[in-house]
Parts: sequence; C-alpha cells; structure tokens
Amino acid sequence: MGLFDTPDLGPGPRTTVRIAGLDVLVEATGCTDLRAEVRQPATGDPARELRVTALGGTRVRIRARWSLPCLDAAAYWTPQSQEQPWIPPDWLPPRTTSLTRDAPVGCLLDPDDRNILCYALAETTRPVQIWAGVSEETGEFGVRVEQDIHDGEPLRLLLDTGQRHFADALAGVCSWWAAQHPSPPAPDTARRPVYSTWYSHHQHVNAAEVARCARQAAELGCGAVIVDDGWQTDDTSRGYATAGDWEMDPKSFPDPAGHIAEVRAHGTAYLLWYALPFLGRDSRAWARFADRVLRYDDELGAAVLDPREPEVRAHLIDCCARSVEEWGADGVKLDFLDAFFVTDPPPAGPRADCPEVHQGVRRLLDGLLRRLRASDSGVLVEFRQRYISPALWPSATMLRAADCPMSPAEQRRRIADLRLLCGPVPVHSDMLTWHRDETPERVAAQLIAALFAVPQLSVDPARLTPEQRETVEFWLRTGERHAAVLRRGSFRPAQPHLGYPLLVARAGETCFAAVYARLPVPLSGRDTRELLVANASTHPSVLVEAVSGAEELRVRAFDCRGRAVAGPEATRLEGIAALAVPPGGLLQLTREP
Repeated sequence: MGLFDTPDLGPGPRTTVRIAGLDVLVEATGCTDLRAEVRQPATGDPARELRVTALGGTRVRIRARWSLPCLDAAAYWTPQSQEQPWIPPDWLPPRTTSLTRDAPVGCLLDPDDRNILCYALAETTRPVQIWAGVSEETGEFGVRVEQDIHDGEPLRLLLDTGQRHFADALAGVCSWWAAQHPSPPAPDTARRPVYSTWYSHHQHVNAAEVARCARQAAELGCGAVIVDDGWQTDDTSRGYATAGDWEMDPKSFPDPAGHIAEVRAHGTAYLLWYALPFLGRDSRAWARFADRVLRYDDELGAAVLDPREPEVRAHLIDCCARSVEEWGADGVKLDFLDAFFVTDPPPAGPRADCPEVHQGVRRLLDGLLRRLRASDSGVLVEFRQRYISPALWPSATMLRAADCPMSPAEQRRRIADLRLLCGPVPVHSDMLTWHRDETPERVAAQLIAALFAVPQLSVDPARLTPEQRETVEFWLRTGERHAAVLRRGSFRPAQPHLGYPLLVARAGETCFAAVYARLPVPLSGRDTRELLVANASTHPSVLVEAVSGAEELRVRAFDCRGRAVAGPEATRLEGIAALAVPPGGLLQLTREP
C-alpha cells in the first residue's frame, strides 16, 4: 500500500491549504471543523508555517499530507539518515518520533545539496508518525504526518521549498524549534575535550586507575572525565542485571567524595554514567519496583522502569543527584533514555500520576534537572543520539554521537547529522579508540572525523606510542584553537547520500574544511582570509578550487603530528590545483593582503 492509498481517518472535516507552493490536505477525526492559517516565521524566510486548529473536539487525531514531483533528487535526510541514506519508497512503514526518539523533520535535496523540500513539526514530545517516500506509480515524493492534538492545541507544520543549501533550511527549523524550547547557554566545560573510560576499560574501573587516566588525559588537553559503566558494580559481564541501585562499588571506589576530589584536582570535570531506565533483576531495588516496569529484556537481565510512577521517578532522581550533591561530581551521562520508548506500553498503574510514558519521562527529567541545577547551575548532562528531540535541548549540555567504535566514516556521518539538528547544544563525538599498533596517520583520520564536534577519547593515555601522543596533542590543540569556527561556526556538510565526503565550517575570516575523499575544497568569498584543510584521505595532497579567479596565497603544511612540511611558501592558485599535505595532516592557506 502506497503513501496515499490509506483509509480515511474516519468521519470528520478536511481542508486543503496552499502553502510554500504545495497543496496540503488536512483531515481530522474527533472534531467538527478545522481552521487553518499560514504564517511566515521570519521576514525573508522562504519557509512557511501552517497552523491548523481543530474546533468542536478535545482529543483529535489529525493528518496532513502533500506531494511534489521527485525531480533531480539525490537524498532524503532525516536525523537517522545514517541508517537509511537513500530516497525511500512510499510503502515503507512509518517512523515514529517522540520525546526520547528522533525528531519530526526531513529534507529532500538535490545533487548540489540544495533543498527541494524541508518539513518539520512543532510536536516534539508526543508521538508523531511520519510516512515519506517516492511513489513508484507517479514519481511523486510524498509525506504524510499524523498526531493527536489535545485541548485546542494546533497542528503546527513548517514547510520550506526554497532552493538554498539544505543546511540553511535545517538551520531555519532549529531556529523555529529554539523559539519554542529556549535553552540556557551550555557551560564552557561542555565544549572541552573529554576522556571516557568506556572503550579503554569497559567495566574494569577503580579509583586509582580512573585518577591516573584523568591526570594523563588532562596533560593531553582533556577538560572532563566520564566514568562509564562499572563504577556501580563488581560484575564485569557487560550486562545490566545489577542496574538500579546506583551506589559506587565499595571495593573499587571506597571513598567516592575523596576520589572525585582527587580527579577534579587535575583540572578536569567529573561525570558519572547512569543507565537511567534500567532495573536489574539482581539489584536491591528489584524487590521494590519489579511490578512497576514497562517491559523486561531477558538478554539484558533488566527491565525498563515506568516513569509514570512518582516513586520510580523519586528513586532515580535521588540516585543521580547523590553524585553531585554528596560526592561532588560535575554532572551525569544519562544513557539509554530511548529505552523508555515502548511501542505498546502497559496501562498506567494505580500509583501513576500521568497516563502517557512521555509525560512521565518529561516529569522525570524536569525533576532531575531542577535538583541538579539547585546544587550546581553549571551541571553537565550528556544525552546520546536517538534522544535528540528539541524538547530535550533545555535539559542537555552535551549531545553525543551514537556508538561507532573504530569507524571514522560512521563517526563523521553521525556528527554531521547531529550538527545539523542540535540547535544550541554542543555536539560530542562518540569515544575515539584504536588498536595500540595503529599508525599515527590513521589515528589522525579518527580525530579528523571528530573535528566538527567536541572529541571524546577512550584510549588509555599510558598506552599511546610517542607518535600517537603527538598526533592526539596536535589535533586536540588544533580543535581547541579553532573551536569557534569548527564547533560554533556556520556548518556546511556536503552530499549526505555519499557519507559527507567534505565538511566545511566558517566563522569570521576563517574557513575550515575536512576532506575524506578526493573532492575539491572551494576557496570562495573575498572575506575569507584563511582556509584550513584537514586531510583525512590517504592521498598525499588535497584539491583546492579558486572559485573567484586566480589567487596569490601563502602556504603552510603540517603532517599528522603537527610537524611543518617542507614546500613552497607561496603559490598562485588558478582553477583546481593539488596542494601537497600528508595524509592526516593540515594545510593552511592565507590570502595575501
């Protein structure tokens, strides 16, 4: 069954609205009439907002659908496009977004990265179903969205068919969402490189080992340490059967407050990991909460707690808050929040104070953040890819790319997808790790894959070879020196359907690019004085294109360890030219005054 070959919702009103050059059919059930209006979010913005209010009903199911010719389309971007980097057929099942899963946005774009159709919904908490794909019969690309609306709230749909870079269209979506979900500025520490114990130690952590790694990571340039799974248990089997008590293991961490103070003395912030939804069958809390869960996972040895229960929320808030209030930690890493997304949850129990799971999650996170920020207004909170809803932006200070160990290609894709959608929240890489015998050039390739995010390292600093250490220090130093461009500048990723082989950021007079394949980097705009190009390819040169005519440029090149490479100090650039820079190295071009 195709996108538009679906049964009617049922008896109810329908209307067609012309918006952004599209005819949008809106239909509803559970109400008597629909009132539609079209707005422009900002002066000069090509996007338009459709607001549809249901009249004569209190709980309404509403649907909007539209289509356009699928002409010159190359990719369909969503927040999870790394999992489906293609233009889908319209008969695929829908994706469902909610508070802890994905975000209601998508973008169809052409081979030159220009937007064809970008859409988003304002509903970022309750479940929204989205069907999108190309019709085999008509060649049209269609989208259908459905959601419940309550108590007179309107359906709010943003549509943009302006032919601009798709990153600009998505930036407009983020601005639209940010107006609905204002967020406090992230603490400066949230933008510093991080050392994580996960890939380097997994569950084999203890106070002495963490303190040593923290000291050595600080020497490399890290500003925070995340102690991942293992601090709360002596079980190293990688399961979650003991999750739920969230007390430091007394054998590995006999003095939590003293240990954290020792680590913080090295100048690093300290965060503790929590698999917040999980209740392990071997935990002491199991006897108390085993009958207040959403589901049980035998493979994990744990259940997912039901956040609709006030006692469940109070327990989790107390556990997390203890690390900041009593032990002196600077924040928490909240893992697996997407586990709260259950497609068919059981009915709320008699002790629940809200009927819907997303309402319970919202109350849990709001209560936790109030408690943590009462102790430390600059508390650090890490969320992970998948639970990236704009409704969560005010709660997070870090959004991390989902796990992709030793996969630089996947790392850059996940980071780029997050950067396009993170709004004001700093994006962090997944933890970087590599084999102890890896070459410094390939270590650099991993660091360059994370260049446009705050890097998280998870390699034991004591096991770095001298060459690896120099490489890490050089690229961390480069990232920090140019953080205003790389992590806060205007971000332009190229060709998502090809895995983003070129990433570019600009701020002020500086442009910073990273090339992961043999593509030319454009030198354009007379206001750009400096172009930096990181070479993540295996080729000993990069291509640079003088878009605005011949250019006289000063040239400097560095290898992956930051050592200057001998070569010409100036060049005349015309058209596309190959400029020497070793794999894993950095090219610096400066326009002559």
